[in-house]
Amino acid sequence: MKNKAAASIDTVSFKNLRRLYLFALLTIGITVLLSQLLIQYNLNSQRSDSRIINISGKQRMLSQKLTKEILILNFVTDTSKNKQEIIRINEIISLWKFNHNALEKGNDSLGFPKEKSPALTKLFVAIKPNFDTILNAATRLLENKKSHTKEQENQKLVQTILENESIFLSKMNEIVGEYDKEALEKVTLQSKTEYAILLFTLLVLLLEFIFIFKPTNKKVETLIFKLLFSEKKALKLAHDTEIISEIKENSVKELKSLNYAMENTLLYCRVSPDGKLIHIGEKFSKLLQYNPFISDKTFSQVVTPIEKEQIIIDRIIAEKQRSGWQGEINITNRKGESLWLDMSLVPVTIKKEESELLIICFDITERKKAEQEVERLNTENVTDKINQQKVISSKIVENQENEQNRIAREIHDGIGQMLTGLKFSLESINLDDKEKAAQKIEYLKKLSLDIIKGVRTATFNLMPPELSDHGINSALAKLTQELSKLTGKNILFYNKTNFDKRLDSLIEINIYRLTQEAINNAIKYADSSHIIVQLSHSNSILSITIDDNGKGFDIETAEKKRNSESGMGLLFMKERIQYINGRVFFNSIPGEGTRITFNIPI
Repeated sequence: MKNKAAASIDTVSFKNLRRLYLFALLTIGITVLLSQLLIQYNLNSQRSDSRIINISGKQRMLSQKLTKEILILNFVTDTSKNKQEIIRINEIISLWKFNHNALEKGNDSLGFPKEKSPALTKLFVAIKPNFDTILNAATRLLENKKSHTKEQENQKLVQTILENESIFLSKMNEIVGEYDKEALEKVTLQSKTEYAILLFTLLVLLLEFIFIFKPTNKKVETLIFKLLFSEKKALKLAHDTEIISEIKENSVKELKSLNYAMENTLLYCRVSPDGKLIHIGEKFSKLLQYNPFISDKTFSQVVTPIEKEQIIIDRIIAEKQRSGWQGEINITNRKGESLWLDMSLVPVTIKKEESELLIICFDITERKKAEQEVERLNTENVTDKINQQKVISSKIVENQENEQNRIAREIHDGIGQMLTGLKFSLESINLDDKEKAAQKIEYLKKLSLDIIKGVRTATFNLMPPELSDHGINSALAKLTQELSKLTGKNILFYNKTNFDKRLDSLIEINIYRLTQEAINNAIKYADSSHIIVQLSHSNSILSITIDDNGKGFDIETAEKKRNSESGMGLLFMKERIQYINGRVFFNSIPGEGTRITFNIPI
């Protein structure tokens, strides 16, 4: 209870100190703001002072210039020069009069204030009779000169101007001095104000140090002293929490990577037992031309608009939702095109009495077309050729079917179950029991690594995105890199001539599959530890060479044994390279290694 009361008092004290601290900061902020506003106001008020002093000095010069020009006019006898002088004097009078009115009454365009100090007002009242006398005398003199009359009066007017001009200069000097004096007073006042604000700010900072920072420092020292008692326990708890947080974060990242891989490499979706679509992958939705944000349709309606095909799919889901199913289905898309899908239904248990179906498909339309083309060619060729093509086609289909079944089994038996185990293990972690939690975390690490490896293994033999995005050069580089990681063999790729062009997609796919077949043969049958893939090209030929240091084989013997794996492999490569108008060359020495070269016209 005492500890709780002390903690409550400390909390109240800290709240009070925080309020004082915020008040001090607010006071300093307001002081700085007021200082800037005051300074800006003074600067704005002083901005026109220099111009006013300049114009005031100019008035003295203009009065002298006016007197000088009138004297010149009085003694000029030439009529043409007389007219020019009158024009010049009128211009001087206009400017002199404009400036005097601006100084006396203010002017917005020049920035002259309308309000003036009593001293300046008094000086302008005193100078006004002299100004008006000079102005009226000059105006009458110009009128007489224009009419060439009243010469005696002109002499008196000139004398009047001369008498008032010296008085005007004296009084104008007083005005200029007064303007200068007032400007200096403004600067002095601004300086004193800034010093006062500075002293006030320093005072606030001093008070803040005495009444806020110093008490706060004592409170912090007391709090630190109290915290040191439980430091070891807190550090250990923080360390354990950090480890668990890092493990969770890594698990989330790995799950995101897994989800991204599934979204962009697999044709998959999640379906409820009654056939309703729960989620569909991005690649699958693009293939079916379906908007993934529409969630009120069944899986069969998403796959095909044909009612008969929908009934078949619904029957498969209803009958096989518990046991699972794998097979090929033929559908018609929304464009009326025929598609073949190799489909696997994998039942997944989410919670007790709650399950769903994971449906994974592979687009085998091109393979089906190839099979049909093989069948057509088989009917046109001689019996021996027909038999060979049947063997090759069946071998291709068998290999592809085996690979698809293997991937389906890996996903069903491996990845699906591991994901379910990962979910249950995450949910069952009890942070209070640290020993069991640590054991489960270690198990989750291993399980996550197994999932990632399973996904990589399951998706590796699918069409690599590098091939469609960047071409054969990037795809072969990625192929050798991934195979090297998966097998532990030293597999290297060299682009000897820096080939970076794109070829027809069919040619690139066949080059990739041929190279993949050659590397796999070197790994499986030749017992190779080093494999080198080299790419080079000329103006008309693209050449790919695969060298290995395996046990080699006798080429003639292998070609005669058409039913053996090596014989079928050679025949498969020859048939496939001919499909893209290329040639293949085999060079192997038993006990030393094998070289396979593919030449493709470009």
